[in-house]
Amino acid sequence: MRAMFTVGLIWLLGGLAAGVNAQEAAPYRAGTHYVELPSPAPTEEPDKIEVAELFWYGCGHCFSFEPIITEWKKTLPEDVHFRPVPALFGGAWNTHGQLFYTLQSLGKLDETHEAVFQAIHNQKNRLADEEAMIDLLEPYGITEEEFQSAWSSFGVRNKMEQANRLARAYRATGVPTLIVNGKYRIEGGMVGGFEEMLKVAEYLVEQERQKL
Repeated sequence: MRAMFTVGLIWLLGGLAAGVNAQEAAPYRAGTHYVELPSPAPTEEPDKIEVAELFWYGCGHCFSFEPIITEWKKTLPEDVHFRPVPALFGGAWNTHGQLFYTLQSLGKLDETHEAVFQAIHNQKNRLADEEAMIDLLEPYGITEEEFQSAWSSFGVRNKMEQANRLARAYRATGVPTLIVNGKYRIEGGMVGGFEEMLKVAEYLVEQERQKL
């Protein structure tokens, strides 16, 4: 009986030690380096692990983050889907979010995304109205008629409504913010910078991959 008790105690202590070691080995922890959302937000491609970036064209931090995350996106494996989501917190945020989805609907987002950032932050063009946007986009082959049609389309309005719901589901209060698979929110202030945000995202992607 004593031998059985001893074996059981050794097994229990060994299990506890393994659990402690696993916790110590984890480089990032919920509540410290990221936030686990109470309810998962919907993702765009359910068969892949999603990394969403909540951003605003008018945000200086987002502008600084853009070249970093652009290079990082190129390294993502096939099972990871990157999804930019404009933050719609009212006023200019919504105007620029509508611009984002207008460009996306026209199939021009890839070639104009950086130009919008540059116009706002380097050229001091706030892109506060449709006229300013049309002037900026004319060199990219977007006519005023095409822009106006997409700008007021049902598809763009629907995307705006989806983005609004996503921001609430993410429970985000600032940008840039990363959301991994609709479950985890990563903020720069929690981890100390852009590069660390991406490291936490990679860690969480791997955690999600192991669950598949």
